[in-house]
Amino acid sequence: MDYSVKLKAGNDFPTLTAPTLDGSEVKLGVPQGEATWQAVFVYRGRHCPLCTQYLNDLENYKQAFADAGVDILAVSADSKQQLEAHLEKLNISFPIAYGLTEQQMKTLGVYISIPRSEQETDHNFAEPGLFIVNELGKLHVVDISNNPFVRPELGALTRGLAWIRNPDNHYPIRGTLDY
Repeated sequence: MDYSVKLKAGNDFPTLTAPTLDGSEVKLGVPQGEATWQAVFVYRGRHCPLCTQYLNDLENYKQAFADAGVDILAVSADSKQQLEAHLEKLNISFPIAYGLTEQQMKTLGVYISIPRSEQETDHNFAEPGLFIVNELGKLHVVDISNNPFVRPELGALTRGLAWIRNPDNHYPIRGTLDY
């Protein structure tokens, strides 16, 4: 059997960068502004209408993430031109990056799909993944899917993050038992 490597909860988040439209590079998992955690949303790309809807929905939860001290970053394997075209359908104000390489996707442990046709897209692409990195650079929450229909419900996610981040709850990183 062929097993792919998946990031484990509690491990250091890998050092990865991706370009942004302003010409700079962003470090995945490194929060911006006053946030001490970062939620990295890996999405399939412009060709995916479910991704467009999810990213637009995510905008509605931006304040809830901020209230929990969690910064948001979205990233895909799309090209600069594909992201620029996608922005016409997106109504977002959080940072978005592009150009994830296949090696970076493998490092993240996301599922990778081959396009069904050139009309879909012109490159292999990542299936959805969510990586929430804490202030120590550790992977605190991980969720990966092999299709666009299964993603965390954003209301439950933000409520859960607020609960985890509440120091009175002493909530550890879950799922760390080796087997």
